[in-house]
Amino acid sequence: MNAINLLRIAWKALLRNKLRAFLTMLGIIIGVGSVITMVAIGQGSKQSIRDQLSTMGSNMINIRPSSNVTVGGGARLGASGLQTLTLPDVTAIEQQAQHITDVSPAVTANGQVINGSLNWPTSIQGVSPGYLNIRQWKLKSGTPFTDEDVKTSAKVALIGQTIVENVFPAGEDPVGKIIRFNKTPFKVIGVLEEKGENTFGQDQDDIIMAPYTTVQKRLLAIDYVQAIYASAINEQSSDTATNEITAILRKQHKLKATDDNDFTVRTQAELISTISSTSELLTVLLAAIAGISLIVGGIGIMNIMYVSVTERTKEIGLRMSIGARGIDILLQFLTEAIFISITGGVIGVALGIIASQVITWLLSWPTLVSQSSIILSFLVCAVTGVFFGYYPARNASRLDPIEALRYE
Repeated sequence: MNAINLLRIAWKALLRNKLRAFLTMLGIIIGVGSVITMVAIGQGSKQSIRDQLSTMGSNMINIRPSSNVTVGGGARLGASGLQTLTLPDVTAIEQQAQHITDVSPAVTANGQVINGSLNWPTSIQGVSPGYLNIRQWKLKSGTPFTDEDVKTSAKVALIGQTIVENVFPAGEDPVGKIIRFNKTPFKVIGVLEEKGENTFGQDQDDIIMAPYTTVQKRLLAIDYVQAIYASAINEQSSDTATNEITAILRKQHKLKATDDNDFTVRTQAELISTISSTSELLTVLLAAIAGISLIVGGIGIMNIMYVSVTERTKEIGLRMSIGARGIDILLQFLTEAIFISITGGVIGVALGIIASQVITWLLSWPTLVSQSSIILSFLVCAVTGVFFGYYPARNASRLDPIEALRYE
């Protein structure tokens, strides 16, 4: 019996009991649709996270004091009390690292920004001019501060869109205006382009940037830095740049071979990889849970195929009596089982794609239906049809023709 005849017989068998065939497919439809939807949500979330982190600077390297440093025989210092990073460290990285394009120290002060009678709680970040390149941040208007502003501790600032909206609500141009931060006046020389919230829900536009020397001397009265940001030449060289920075800082801090680092170096690529791994794990978990429906659907196919074999026992006996072999009967019922499973899979894929679009439309959740998830679903459906349809088909192929013809 050729493949076309097998498919034709399977199709007629489905049409003979349309409602029963549909109900049999329902488990497969729900299972495949759920898997497609869950994977689409996971893939969409993963892509969204990668895109958002890339806007923060995909080559960015973040260096901070290590919280593992202990003093007095074991007491750990809090992160705010650590002073292991200094301006000479920044200079050493600038001069010695071969895979770095920009380096910036960073210090942060919290307080109120005031413009006339309006005020807004925020923070001011002291950085160098290279920080804008590291964060891939452009100006909407005005000009950035310069190395000369850093050298003279100039009271100039760049402000984000959230600051503009809260202390310049009338639509006036902030550039050239004077704002006060904790009683210290700053001249606004530029407005940053809007970035929106980052992956962790933080408003990236609620920020004021100023020369790090200004924040160090005029607001914090400190001579160390709280963090150092650097930018690798490209994303592929991030690990090499990280190793360079680690070696430079260990030499700079005169650490022995057995000493732990008194700083931590993290790359943006590392953060992306960590979050992506977590997202993938959750996606697999959700898909596995949804995949249970496929097993339930497969059991439904097996049940219906047993019923079908019982109902068509006389037909099986008649086919065998006119020359059909056991393998022909086995292939006939196996084809019907696979046909039901694949048809349910096709409808399930369509349902999953529609559900993904509806979720994005109603809940604004990013979804991404990948070709691999569709192909995998078809393969799983085919395997389900073969696995759960084989035993009923085998029983049918082993019937005795005479007993089958006598069956009532």
